[in-house]
Amino acid sequence: MKRLIAALFATLLLTPYSLMAQSANDVVWLQVEAQPTLSAATQRAQAYSNNIEDVNGFSLGGGWYAIVVGPYRRDDAELLLRRYRREGLVPGDSFVQISSRFQQQFWPVGANVLNIPLIAPVAPEVTAEAPAAPITETTLPPVSEETPTVAEISQPEPPIDETVSEARRSERALSREERQQLQIALQWAGFYDGAIDGAFGRGTRGSMTDWQAVNGYDPTGVLTTLQRAALNKQYNAVLEGLGLKRVSNADAGIEMLLPTEVVAFEKLEPPFVQYNATGDIDARVLLVSQAGDQDTLAGLYEIMQTLEIVPQDGPRERKSNSFELIGENGSIISQTQVSLEDGEIKGFTLVWPAGDEDRRRRVMSELSQSFTRIPGVLDAAAGGGDDQAIDLVSGLQVRLPKLSSSGFFIDGAGIIATTSQAVQNCGRMTLEDETELSVVVNDTANGIALLKPSDRLAPMEVAMFNPLLPRLQSEIAVAGFPYKGVLGTATVTYGALADVRGLQGEDNVVRLELVAQSGDAGGPVFDSNGQVLGMLLPRNDGAQQLPEDVNFAVDAAQISDVAQQAGIAVQTTQGSGTLHPEDLRAKAKGMTVLVNCWE
Repeated sequence: MKRLIAALFATLLLTPYSLMAQSANDVVWLQVEAQPTLSAATQRAQAYSNNIEDVNGFSLGGGWYAIVVGPYRRDDAELLLRRYRREGLVPGDSFVQISSRFQQQFWPVGANVLNIPLIAPVAPEVTAEAPAAPITETTLPPVSEETPTVAEISQPEPPIDETVSEARRSERALSREERQQLQIALQWAGFYDGAIDGAFGRGTRGSMTDWQAVNGYDPTGVLTTLQRAALNKQYNAVLEGLGLKRVSNADAGIEMLLPTEVVAFEKLEPPFVQYNATGDIDARVLLVSQAGDQDTLAGLYEIMQTLEIVPQDGPRERKSNSFELIGENGSIISQTQVSLEDGEIKGFTLVWPAGDEDRRRRVMSELSQSFTRIPGVLDAAAGGGDDQAIDLVSGLQVRLPKLSSSGFFIDGAGIIATTSQAVQNCGRMTLEDETELSVVVNDTANGIALLKPSDRLAPMEVAMFNPLLPRLQSEIAVAGFPYKGVLGTATVTYGALADVRGLQGEDNVVRLELVAQSGDAGGPVFDSNGQVLGMLLPRNDGAQQLPEDVNFAVDAAQISDVAQQAGIAVQTTQGSGTLHPEDLRAKAKGMTVLVNCWE
């Protein structure tokens, strides 16, 4: 049988692959598992190898690693899959996979079977006198210890490795940087958590022993030349397919490695050069370059934190001549490194999809280590681009709140009244100047929320509540931010008091005859004397569409009661004269604020 298999193998080895990979004779694999880290995948491949022959491991891309069995012809693979499932050797969700799905091989260590013609175990001998019965699940020949597997036939003899003494000698020839690189690779693989110092002490030796055991080597604690190569190959496998190449941008005065198979140059808009995604990986790289000083650097640090590509969650560090930003959310992780040298501010930002942390950290390390300043800096007057809008900075989208509402000061310490809707499901709340706000009261029954600023404020104007409602059809005015801060200051809209009750007779709201925008909700409603008679509520038409000029406000008495219950003193008065429109607008602008609700 061995001679027959060897003869058939030699014949098939000369057969073109295109003729072999057809229908039932396709070369396929049984994919039994996938793991998100190389160390976990290696351990699982070792475990499967204890019970199943022909176990291999390949990178799938995207930070995932597949454990597979094969290769086999497709018809045999399907029979084996049913057999292995029945015997409990592989999970029930294992499936047949094709070779084109795989990238670099990580198991067995040093193997590279995708670069040679691969065939499946051959069928039993067929003679003209007695045609063999078709292979079925019941007639599938078991693999005995005497029968060599295709993996045993197709794999070349492994090179002779060093002895422990030889490995120690070759190890002594390593430079400090090479020793540190081994520690970095062991750390990345999850076996080492000590200092990267190039000193092979007890911790490093222990991690080498563990790595050897998991990867099928004798656990000596001393890596041979071949084992060091295998470890570094595992370490670099995560970068396969990214096309890391050194790119020089003379405009920015920056030279560095970039993942050229993932991003490509798109546009230049000072102070950024944008390299945006070209394929399935939604990544971006921004080169940062501008002339400036420490004040310029500080301004850039603040501006970049407003960009959508720099999520709010994550550490920040600013020094006198450099800063680093890390922002992350459910979609992306962004990391920025910028420094000031000789009047030139240069750096870069890497934006990478969340959930691919192993690869992101490696790419970030490669970019950071390769970053080089060359002559040149972006001209602030150059570029400009066609994408110009108030919510763009150099063509990049500014991070926007999920909801913006109006509010107004009700006491001298800066307590703000707004609507309950404005504070629902907010990760954080701020004024337009980024002052942090916290909720003091949220009275959902009346639609009133009271907010406290993180720093004590000194408002230019504070609401003076009028406990007595004016006559019906008297003139009123609402101050607010109908366009969510685009205009930069509060807008005043005029109307009339239509009723002192709601449509169903509610006595805590008043009906207004006024055309308002959604951003006006939460703003103060003034009488003709400039006193506050209530707060505009958001429209909630639901299935019933009310006329555009029908709006409602919670009355001043209700706001005053909620504030007093929270221990906040408000001022009440009765006006005696009509306020000039210009004076009313000045009062409204000094009192009304924009409240932002963020994810």
